[in-house]
Amino acid sequence: MARYRATVETPRPAREVFDYLADFSNAEEWDPGVEEGRPLTPGRPAAGSEYQLTARVLGRSVPLRYRITAIDDGRRVVLEADATGFRSVDEIVVEATGSGSRVTYDADLRPKGVVRVADPLVGLAFRRIGDRAAEGLRRALA
Repeated sequence: MARYRATVETPRPAREVFDYLADFSNAEEWDPGVEEGRPLTPGRPAAGSEYQLTARVLGRSVPLRYRITAIDDGRRVVLEADATGFRSVDEIVVEATGSGSRVTYDADLRPKGVVRVADPLVGLAFRRIGDRAAEGLRRALA
């Protein structure tokens, strides 16, 4: 299992930040590993909403279909994707602060099948991918 956790401070209001991040198709704007993102479900993000992302993983374009599995509107959203070789669970928590808001992004990547053998290498690559995404998120929310 590979896990990545990052905290990002932003001067933007918590509601604005939550709305932006809960629409997971916006990941293409802040995560350099995401080539394309689009909503599959119309309307505001809610439990069951789905998003199609295409991510660049180890030099390959990988389609990922994310689904919101839990949402506490304005505060927390959990998204899951099941792909060939791995399962991803991403939790985003947004908290208001005196000067804006704080985002805690917690991503859990679980290799499946034969990919489990490479779990330590997956963890290293996942940390690098996570660091780039966290830096992109800092820039997008500045």
